[in-house]
Amino acid sequence: MSRATRVAIVSTLFASIWALVFFQFFAVPGANKAVVEDIWPLIPWWLLVSFGSYSLGSLGWGLFTFRDCPEAYEELLKEISLAKDDLRSRGVSVD
Repeated sequence: MSRATRVAIVSTLFASIWALVFFQFFAVPGANKAVVEDIWPLIPWWLLVSFGSYSLGSLGWGLFTFRDCPEAYEELLKEISLAKDDLRSRGVSVD
């Protein structure tokens, strides 16, 4: 089973449970009905904001630590120059 399939199955499961509680087919055990009515509709927005924060944090950390791998940086520059040389030999203008 691929990762995308697992994510789709888990997302569908959680969305189904959320919808069943939201439309009051099931009750949340141990929770006051008024609290569930106030908080439950906000869970998808909270998940969206949390995912966005995580994504921006990961992106920022990746940018912050980009030059922490000098050997990978040098290897990447060599591969870029090899690709440019290959394209130039085939008559493609890369500059």
